[in-house]
Amino acid sequence: MNEVARLTPATASTREWWRGAVIYQIYPRSFADSNGDGIGDLPGITAHLDHVASLGVDGIWLSPFFTSPMLDFGYDVADYCGVDPIFGTLADFDALIAKAHALGLKVLIDQVYSHSSDRHPWFLESRADRTNPRADWYVWADAKADGSPPNNWQSVFGGPAWTWDARRGQYYMHNFLGAQPQLHVHNPLVQDALLATAKFWLDRGVDGFRIDAINFAMHDPALTDNPPAPGGKRTRPFDFQQHLHNQSQPEIPLFLERVRSLADRYGATFTVAEVGGAHPEAEMHSFTAGDRRLNSAYGFNFLYADKLTPALVHDALAQWPQEPGTGWPSWAFENHDAPRAISRWVGPEHRAAFARLKLLLLMSLRGNLFLYQGEELGLTQVDIPFEALKDPEAISNWPLTLSRDGARTPMPWRGNPNDHAGFSTATPWLPIGQDHLDLAVDRQNGDPASLLNLTRRLIAFRHASDALMTGDVTMLAVTDSVLAFERRAGAETLLCAFNLAAEPVDWAPAEPAGWRTVESVGAVEGWRLGGFAGLIAQAM
Repeated sequence: MNEVARLTPATASTREWWRGAVIYQIYPRSFADSNGDGIGDLPGITAHLDHVASLGVDGIWLSPFFTSPMLDFGYDVADYCGVDPIFGTLADFDALIAKAHALGLKVLIDQVYSHSSDRHPWFLESRADRTNPRADWYVWADAKADGSPPNNWQSVFGGPAWTWDARRGQYYMHNFLGAQPQLHVHNPLVQDALLATAKFWLDRGVDGFRIDAINFAMHDPALTDNPPAPGGKRTRPFDFQQHLHNQSQPEIPLFLERVRSLADRYGATFTVAEVGGAHPEAEMHSFTAGDRRLNSAYGFNFLYADKLTPALVHDALAQWPQEPGTGWPSWAFENHDAPRAISRWVGPEHRAAFARLKLLLLMSLRGNLFLYQGEELGLTQVDIPFEALKDPEAISNWPLTLSRDGARTPMPWRGNPNDHAGFSTATPWLPIGQDHLDLAVDRQNGDPASLLNLTRRLIAFRHASDALMTGDVTMLAVTDSVLAFERRAGAETLLCAFNLAAEPVDWAPAEPAGWRTVESVGAVEGWRLGGFAGLIAQAM
């Protein structure tokens, strides 16, 4: 039942490199420390790119490494064209690019267009007075007659989305921290400046961008109050509103056309939008419609889900029909902003089996895939005590918001408790998960049955299949525990079936004799799927 597949990808030489690709996300602070300060850096990444390449992924996505006061750990940018000294230098970045490209890896970097740091020179000039050349580069507004903020908008991290600035005698807007003032992206001069920073990195050899929180990039200039949200889970003031006016404005796609036009001038680049919110699909479709906007987009369908169910997967895939003009999706089960999926979705007794099933399912999805560092090892969420928290959102909303720090802990390269798991010679900026030592790279490398080696095998399997890389998807079964669908491209048809429950289940397609299993995880006997087991079968 585990016969090695022999599939020939007919379109490998003609499809865009990114379509169906697997991208490995690196969180620089926590990947590898080269200089012994307890914080990961660019040379540390470069030194470990062989591990990434060994997975067979198509490229890497680097979370921010730009100059920053690090109040939001790099998403508060003080210099869009600089490398923060804790991460290294521009020469270190150039060396990283060269090594990645030598290994056949594309390099994507974050772009943060909705806001900057309040220490950015643009903001320092903008706040000086109301007449300077950059006075309109950020979102400023007068107080109401009683001195209160201009409207009722709330920030994601808690409290009003407005901070008073005595220099200008006005409020400035911020969707996130008060130290992250909102750029006025409606302003063509701001757009020009942002595109110039993108060009700077394209000239240095990057292969594309992951664009952070792009649906927050523009606001309603009339500053209309947001209406209240219907009842539901609420952990922050932000959750009490429908976000109709502080984000998601219709002019955003026109700016993205400018981003795409610039990227296209550099050849085979890839642009992907992060789009948050309760119902982001309309925006994701708008941001990726046609061939003049972004190549792809991803939301938080899986990243914040409390449970992985067949219905969740069905509903997510159904939002991206195979129709002309519809964009191409990207998917992630884990990233730096969400708790580790293996801790969210199953109890400790099922984690080993579930990690394998989760990986097989991810590799079967139609779209691009993001694999977060350590996901190939089966890393769990680390419980960070309040006194050790670094995440500003978790600190502001403790204990109702689960800390992002627990998914940002250092990568365990060696299962040695005496050398900080090979991450650093100094005490790491966040504690290493104690159960992570047993999952370390050196312990899994030599074990043919390890999750790490399964990751390598399944990524290679995906790349060998046109059906998995670019094919259509047709749902066959969506029950309480069983998810089954076909992937098809040309003459190649694959059937993917998964049992997302702990109890065994029997399920078979309409013509069960017409298939041979070419890949599986867990206990699979014919069409009987054990708990957290799955298979991929090829049409005979």
